[in-house]
Amino acid sequence: MNAPALPVAETLRTALAGLLDGIPPKRAAQAVERLIASYRGATPTDAPILRDRADVAAYAAYRMPATFAAVRSALTAFADAAAGWVPGDHVDVGGGTGAATWAVSATWGGERPVTVLDWAEPALAVGREIAAAHPALRDVRWQRSRIGAALTLESTDLVTVSYVLNELTAPDRAALVDAAGAAAQAVVIVEPGTPDGYARVLEARHRLIGAGFHIAAPCPHSAACPIAPGTDWCHFSARVSRSSLHRQVKGGSLAYEDEKFSYVAAARFPVTPAPSRVVRRPQIRKGQVLLDLCESEPALRRSTVTKRHGELYKAARDAEWGDAWPPAEG
Repeated sequence: MNAPALPVAETLRTALAGLLDGIPPKRAAQAVERLIASYRGATPTDAPILRDRADVAAYAAYRMPATFAAVRSALTAFADAAAGWVPGDHVDVGGGTGAATWAVSATWGGERPVTVLDWAEPALAVGREIAAAHPALRDVRWQRSRIGAALTLESTDLVTVSYVLNELTAPDRAALVDAAGAAAQAVVIVEPGTPDGYARVLEARHRLIGAGFHIAAPCPHSAACPIAPGTDWCHFSARVSRSSLHRQVKGGSLAYEDEKFSYVAAARFPVTPAPSRVVRRPQIRKGQVLLDLCESEPALRRSTVTKRHGELYKAARDAEWGDAWPPAEG
């Protein structure tokens, strides 16, 4: 049974708030703005972007809730497709301060051996500091490692790779996905919900299928993506509460923002993907709901659910972008 995410998310948020103690708000905001510019750059980096504790603390407080929410969404979809499976151990590649590690704990609960690999020692140090607030994460190994073609991974149940591929060259991306596929029973990869992020996820998906993996989510199939290249991209959204640091950096008064992400979750063992998945925000109109679906044929199709459909109409009104469709019974 999946552990409830809310307590873990609240614990994370409280721990992150403590990171900013002693850092002037203006200094934290400036660090975040500089780091955002670095991460959005098109040129892969061959050195850690996070340079010192102040950088890491500011960026973690700003970005970890959104990364946690995106990875948690992807893991939830994977867990639904792999009912009854629980990872016995986990390697978080390029995990930085450990957002994906927190998301795994929120998804399955309990304690398990976890190793976080990253090349930025300040990020690992802050990750260790934050993890002390969550009992299940107090024995995580925080290991410095260069993420790229030379990376070797020991056998493990689950490998997560979140918001990492953009920082790598194309050969290093391919080598990392291949290494994850060779080591793990399950691989979950999350990237920004942009056309480029989707392209990187699609490439990783292709490599994992070639290595014998079955796609668990978001796709209802392991066939080629039905989206015509260059016409659209597959991505989803997770709602994240904004902190005061978010509001200071981005301006505006909204209490939340929507984190857009693309992902693929795959396993070596049999999985039961959703019959179809809602791939756009549902459009609710008078007496009907329009659902854009990716289906198992594979195909993209718009389904119109009306009041005549009874309980299914009620379910459609509650459906969210990224949900499986139709909803599971019970």
